[in-house]
Order: sequence, then structure tokens, then C-alpha cells
Amino acid sequence: MALPTGNGNGVLFPAMLQVTSSRLRLSPNSEHKPEAYDDLKLEFSPLLFSSLERYLPPAMLNLSRDAKIQFMRDILVRYFPEAERTRIQKQREYREQIMSHYQPLYKELQTLDETKFFVPSFLQAVNAGTEESFRNIIIEPTPGVYSFEMLQPNFCEMLISEVENIETWVHDKKFKIMRPNTMNKYGAVLDDFGLEPMLNKLMDIYLRPMAKVFFPEINKLALDSHHGFIVEYGADKDVELGFHVDDSEVTLNVCLGKEFFGGELYFRGVRCDKHVNTGTHQEEVGYYSHIPGRAVLHRGRHRHGARATTSGERLNLIMWCRSSAYRELKRYQTDFSSWCGECLRRKKERQHRAVAATKMELLKRDGISTS
Repeated sequence: MALPTGNGNGVLFPAMLQVTSSRLRLSPNSEHKPEAYDDLKLEFSPLLFSSLERYLPPAMLNLSRDAKIQFMRDILVRYFPEAERTRIQKQREYREQIMSHYQPLYKELQTLDETKFFVPSFLQAVNAGTEESFRNIIIEPTPGVYSFEMLQPNFCEMLISEVENIETWVHDKKFKIMRPNTMNKYGAVLDDFGLEPMLNKLMDIYLRPMAKVFFPEINKLALDSHHGFIVEYGADKDVELGFHVDDSEVTLNVCLGKEFFGGELYFRGVRCDKHVNTGTHQEEVGYYSHIPGRAVLHRGRHRHGARATTSGERLNLIMWCRSSAYRELKRYQTDFSSWCGECLRRKKERQHRAVAATKMELLKRDGISTS
């Protein structure tokens, strides 16, 4: 479906002429319910359009969907380089090729039935939507890392079977698929196999409220895209995962099974780009052992890795949740002391030095020797 352009003849809608020079809001309109764009074949994620709609000037909110699409697309094209748009188009064609040949084992995975997917305690916390309700279900094995029961065993088993079906199809058809990332050579990108709408819903309805509580500086600008995939560890798969940060603002990591030993996560503090390779302080050292059905939620910039899976086989569902607005604003910031451990340490050092210098100056003024 072609993108709408004005009245269909390349002419701007009259109402558009009044707002084309308007600027986006600095903060989202939390009371506005954006439209859905999933039914359109757009060159950007439908969720990105829904998220951006909350930032539209007030005069645009009552315009037609076509008018809003044109306005938002003009903005996105301005900020997305041609190479990135080409990559998105190729990715769409790649996914269409897969879905025209691959037969899902469980089509019900493509929708999100919360009563069959999630454990009751997680659903109750999400429905309450309060900080207290979320803190009642989590443990914090190390500062900034939150663990909670999330997925029912039956859902975990279904998703594992679906991944095994994908691997069988890939082998039989000799189809070359994109693996999750540059570090994981085994597993599958779930978005490529028809699960993108389900994962969008998972992020938008269930993870965003949690991010608002635990990572407020990120979520106030809204998570609007994701990269969802399965990783596989075992003797004939990936064995361990090196020290790294994720390409995300918030990461969800849920163990699906199977039976295994090892594979513990280790954490070494949150860092901005500038300080990602700095040392670790003792209070930043933390560990987490996987339990099937249990999730871990942390900042993408939280440095971590996975120790070797010494026996058995382990599969994990990973979601890298991203915020385009947060990434854009971050380009103009120099101080990340609200979340970067090293920025905070250096800021405190500067403050201590300033306080010491002030005391020294006051003593000198009073004629008191500092020797």
C-alpha cells in the first residue's frame, strides 16, 4: 500500500497547511490515545508512528490519520538516513520471503493471550500498574537488575517447540536466516517469523509500565521499537556470552528452559558510551542464575555477560526495547550521572574537590593556618 500524500494527488490537506511549521511537543501527551497503524505497509515500524503521535502539536490530533501519517513520515525521513531506510526495506522483503514459505507450528503464538502466557502474579502487578505492585513481585539481585516470575511453563514449551520447528525448516530448506546478533550464532529473530505484532504488544502494554517505574529517565520518552529473538546455548550451540552492553534502552531476558547447568549472568555496572570500558567497583558486581519462566529486566547499558553453560541446553527469550526519542536527546547530553556509574563517581569527586577548595578558601580568609 502506498503512503498517503495529502488528498491523493500530492496536494496538502488544507488543515495541514496550518500546522506544517509546527514543532513537536517536548513531552508526550499522556492523555492522548494514538491510532493504530498496523494495517498499513509503512517503511517504519507502526509502533513508531503510534509513539510519535503522542508528540504531535495539539492542532494535529484531530486531523485524519492520512494527514498525521504524512506529517510524521516527513519528520522520520528527515532523521533516518537513506541507508537506514534501505536497510528497513530489505528487512521487510526478507521477512515477506520467510512468511510466504514457513508454516508456523503454533499460530496462537502470533497473538498475545495473557491468561495463557503469563503467570497470575505478573498479570496482577501489570493490571494494578503501581510502583508498589511491581516491587511486590521483583527481587533485585544486584542494583538496577530486576527479576520476577513471568511466563507459564506451557508457553515456554510452545515457544521452544516453535524455535525447533524453525531450525528444522532452515535445515531442510537450506534457507539462510539472520541470527540474533553478532555475538550469538545460534537462535532465531522472532520478528522475522511473524511474531513482531505480539512482541510489540508485550513491550507496549506489559513492559512499558515496569520501565516507567524502574527506568523513569528512559520511559518518559516512550519505548517505541524492539528487537526480539531467541538465543540457544549448549555443547553444540553457543556456550557462553562475552562481556558487553546491549543495543537497547531496556532489555528483557526470560529463560525458557530446558535442563541445564551453568550459564549464570554476571553484571558489572551501568555505563555511558564514553565510560563503557572503565573499571568496575565492588558494589557493581552482581550475579544471576536462570530459572525457566523467570525474567530479568535491566538497562541495555548495564554491562554483563553469561558464563559457560556446562551441560544440557538453555534457550532464552530476549527483547531489546528501544526509544528513538531518548536516543536523539542523548546525542546532545554530556552528563549521564543519573544512571552511569562512572559519570556519577566523577561528579562526586568534583563536588568533593569543590567543597574542599571552598573550605580552604574560607580558612585562609579567617587567617587560620592550613598547614
